[in-house]
Amino acid sequence: MKPAVALRGCCRSVQKADQGQQESGEMKKATILSLLACICLASVSANTWAAEPFKKALDLQGFSFFVEATNEGSINQLKITPSGLTKDNTPAASEIEGTVSGAEIGDLDANGFPEVYVFVTSAGSGSYGSLVAYAVNNGKSMTPIYLPPITDDAKASKGYMGHDEFAVLENVLGRRFPIYKEGDTNSDPSGKTRQLQYKLVPGEAGWVLQLKDITEF
Repeated sequence: MKPAVALRGCCRSVQKADQGQQESGEMKKATILSLLACICLASVSANTWAAEPFKKALDLQGFSFFVEATNEGSINQLKITPSGLTKDNTPAASEIEGTVSGAEIGDLDANGFPEVYVFVTSAGSGSYGSLVAYAVNNGKSMTPIYLPPITDDAKASKGYMGHDEFAVLENVLGRRFPIYKEGDTNSDPSGKTRQLQYKLVPGEAGWVLQLKDITEF
């Protein structure tokens, strides 16, 4: 049942009850309680109805990935299922803090094998962004890609309070967010917008997104 329909139905029931008799103090109290119950029911129904799983199919260079997330609350289940790998097409499953807001595919290092990038947004007013990503290794299997915490770079993180947006931009991964000045509330940043660009490089045990450029506008 859609929340608006549920609320209208409850209100009509209360109105009919009122029309048949003169309201006493007890009747007024019962009416108020009934209306509060209707509002609570509508609120719960709205939350349940709004929750939608994330599903997206991506393909590039003969390889494909199916990304799906439960997106039911603040903690969710994420699964990335590869296809076309010659050795191991086992799905990568993990628990994430937040909901999946998007997913893209690219080949940032131009080695002929793609990577899949899944963008996660945390619950709460901060809407902090995080990343789950994998790179294809010589067409055989997947290896996780590591994104260092933004706090590792003092210049990049100055004034940072979440509200990230990610996107694959040709041969880099873009990340932008509003800049907060001292005294700003989370809902009202007064600074500029900062954009970070990361390049994909080999790491000791896999792949790493290395900060390449910082701009503000």
